[in-house]
Amino acid sequence: MRWLQLLTAAVLPLTALAAKKSSGDRFNDFHKASVSSAPLKLDDASFAQLTKAPRNYSVAVLLTALETRFGCQLCREFQPEWDLLGKSWIKGDKNGESRMLFGTLDFVDGKNTFQSFMLQTAPVLFFFHPTTGPHAKRDAQPVRYDFAGPASAEQVHTWVSRQLPGETRKPAIVRPINWMKIISVTTAVLGLVTFIAVAAPYIVPILQNRNLWAAFSLITVLLFTSGHMFNHIRKTPYVAGDGKGGMQYFAGGFSNQFGLESQIVAAMYGVLAFATIFIALKVPRIADPRAQQFAVFLWSVVLLGMYSFLLSVFRMKNGGYPFYLPPF
Repeated sequence: MRWLQLLTAAVLPLTALAAKKSSGDRFNDFHKASVSSAPLKLDDASFAQLTKAPRNYSVAVLLTALETRFGCQLCREFQPEWDLLGKSWIKGDKNGESRMLFGTLDFVDGKNTFQSFMLQTAPVLFFFHPTTGPHAKRDAQPVRYDFAGPASAEQVHTWVSRQLPGETRKPAIVRPINWMKIISVTTAVLGLVTFIAVAAPYIVPILQNRNLWAAFSLITVLLFTSGHMFNHIRKTPYVAGDGKGGMQYFAGGFSNQFGLESQIVAAMYGVLAFATIFIALKVPRIADPRAQQFAVFLWSVVLLGMYSFLLSVFRMKNGGYPFYLPPF
């Protein structure tokens, strides 16, 4: 029996010490629990204990429904952000200077609480102001955060900070380092640099080719001068009926245009540009005088015919235009 007495004598100081640590201050008790697990995981009883008055601290509680059977996609998307906010806050305020606590109440563990607030949707975020102390609020009803869609930890942090007094310490959000993203971006950059270094001897001569850039510039100019952007902005029809069973390819007036019309005009501009370039650059290099003479005659006829057709199209759109050029 003597060993039992000795054991009892050894345990009694520890029991007294434990009783001394349980000071009865709800904030200190919940804050100590938050240091190891933030935000606090609540049920109906702990939620009532945490939020009951009198209360000399602030509380933010997320009422959520995380199980798949409830089909709350927003709940599952926001939960990591909420956990990040709770962990960042308690990490930056280990001494509890802000007098702020964070908790999470799942529907499975808090059906009575959901019913008491008459909640039919989730997630719901409540902020409970202190009821006693220098920053107490007369209205004991919690403030509700409205979820308009997926919310980030930074957005909710801003909202919570607005509820607290201005002089209260508000720890910042500290996101963990995303090593996978850093490794992926680094690998992609190194791969791109390697590809450029290997392919540069083949790609640089192509990019420095003046004929390629001239062709690209010419195509771009012809595309936009023919009305390509007009078609996209006005959503013009491709063609239209003429009221006689046929098709109308050119719209009357300068403020109207068909999709096919812009393509026809672009083709005419392209032929005129190609003929001009050929006469100016290629024909002088022809060594045979007869072939050179024939080329000049041929491309001059093409220029004349295409320009004549362009003027006739212009007269279709503007009936009062008095000029024309044979053969059209």
